[in-house]
Amino acid sequence: MTKNFAHPLSTSLLLLTACSAPLLGQVAPQPGTVAPPPSKLIEPGLENAVKWTWRVVPPADDRWGRLMAEIRAASAPAPGPGATGAPGAPGEAVPAITPPRPQEYTVEKGDAIAKIARKFSMSSDQLKQANGLTSDVIRIGQTLKIPTLEELKAMIPPPPPKPPEGTAETKKAGKPAAAPKPMPVYGLQAQQEYVNVLLQVYMDREGFSCGYIDGKSGPVFQKLVELFLTSHDGLTDQTSLVERARSVLGEPFTTYQLRPDDLRFIMADSAGAGAAAAAPKRSAASGKAGAKGSAEPDLTYRDLVGPPLLLYRSAWELVAERFHCDEAFLRRLNIKIKGTPVVGTTFKVPNVFPFEIEHATEGSLQPLADTAEPVTASIIALTRLQIYKGGKLVAVMPVATARPGLRGRNFWTVLDAIPAPRLATLQEDRDPPKEPASPVTSIGAASIPTPEAAPPKAKLEEEQFLGSGPNNPVGIVWINLARGKGAEPLPFGLHGTSIPAKMNTQAGLGGFRLTNWDIARAVRLMPAGTQLEWKEN
Repeated sequence: MTKNFAHPLSTSLLLLTACSAPLLGQVAPQPGTVAPPPSKLIEPGLENAVKWTWRVVPPADDRWGRLMAEIRAASAPAPGPGATGAPGAPGEAVPAITPPRPQEYTVEKGDAIAKIARKFSMSSDQLKQANGLTSDVIRIGQTLKIPTLEELKAMIPPPPPKPPEGTAETKKAGKPAAAPKPMPVYGLQAQQEYVNVLLQVYMDREGFSCGYIDGKSGPVFQKLVELFLTSHDGLTDQTSLVERARSVLGEPFTTYQLRPDDLRFIMADSAGAGAAAAAPKRSAASGKAGAKGSAEPDLTYRDLVGPPLLLYRSAWELVAERFHCDEAFLRRLNIKIKGTPVVGTTFKVPNVFPFEIEHATEGSLQPLADTAEPVTASIIALTRLQIYKGGKLVAVMPVATARPGLRGRNFWTVLDAIPAPRLATLQEDRDPPKEPASPVTSIGAASIPTPEAAPPKAKLEEEQFLGSGPNNPVGIVWINLARGKGAEPLPFGLHGTSIPAKMNTQAGLGGFRLTNWDIARAVRLMPAGTQLEWKEN
């Protein structure tokens, strides 16, 4: 008789996984399969725009994260008596919008520590810790500090590993100790992917980002593992890293339920808000897969300059970015979700600290400089950003150039940061075409030199804008850079991207780009004045 059983995460399996991990994601195509078409070289919609001069400007409205909800509410029909149902449908109410996270809260009658903590999505212990409270006693009129997302993350200790001897209840009942939770039963390739996701999630939580999580191995992933092992005590090899990740995370996946507030950051027509015409979505070739993985019409330049905000085009795109993963990978994890996800849809997602677009640009983006623990940074071989605090490597993030041939030398300086940037242009050519050389006409002993070409003229009288939002080509944050120790911002900075899965292969606007979730973390680590060194390796 054959018995089916789940295999625990044994040392031999860890070694097998560590040795074979580099092969993951590089499986030879099956016979009869058709190779995908080659990637486009320029981000869709920017085919002509990459030739123009652009400048970065602040957002038009500091409420950029809520503006789309107001547009949707203004255009939706008034709700009828007793109307209920999906938000945005004719005659139905628009979902209530949660106000932005405040920095302080004044205690009112009927409040309690637990109630206030729930209101701002934290535990009672975290709220007390942020305010130096030793008990649950509060008084009306008392002002409490509401910790930011980054402060909350610092308060979250890793969950302790489960004791092998079992719980007090099992001991009291005389029951045998519970065995460690087994690894899921997968085939070898799926088992490797599971372990790779485990490592990607754990390192991402520690500030070592592989970019987007997809369970695949490759040079970026392997280099990240190497850097993590050499910068963290108590880790000797990838096997020990897997064991630590398992003890801290338990599982590499969790679940997320789509909320009404999420609709603020999805284009109204894509969120089912009753808009007249559907906005085009990015194609699978641009790094953001369409419905059921099929290609959809590419964005055009008109699509980019039309909306006041460049928000997410679908719930899939929002959830993928919130949980730092490739959209195609997210769809594969949730293959049972049919049609357009609605409020209440539950997704299986990587167990990272979520990227909360609603809080990403709140407060002061950059920290104050600390002379006791100075921050420095390096861009290595134009592939990754490494950030050091007091000489210790604290963060690693993939970086890519938006323009072919763009690079830096020696030292640059990090200047200020612009939240929710817009891009403005007069459609003036960045690199005007040169006039062809003409022969010099000789008249006797005199020569008439060829006249110099006239400077290029702008094609527009008024500037045209690409709105703020996660789908702006430079993402949600722009960090100004200066050469050497200068203070004059360069026309290219460090910023986010609208194509996280294609930022290495498609040219766009800006300078040096990271994923939106990585630039949101990088900006809060680097004070103005941080020295940025360019290294070849």
